[in-house]
Amino acid sequence: MLTAEQVRAARALLRMEQKELAERAGVSLPSIKRLEQMEGPLTATRVSTIEAIRAALEKAGIRFIPENGGGVGVRLAKSAS
Repeated sequence: MLTAEQVRAARALLRMEQKELAERAGVSLPSIKRLEQMEGPLTATRVSTIEAIRAALEKAGIRFIPENGGGVGVRLAKSAS
């Protein structure tokens, strides 16, 4: 499950603006802004929107770390281009 905190952290690692994420994911800027204001799992967001955001961030080099007892997270798998 993707969380708002993971999306914010992933963008920070990539030094990516909300507008760029919206463009790469093919979703509206207001959707990104609204999503990032949430706390916790993105359960109130459309599945297609979450999948598009996840795919865009993963394509940019982000790897999402699942819950493993220590909490969810993100890491940069390759240099941001």
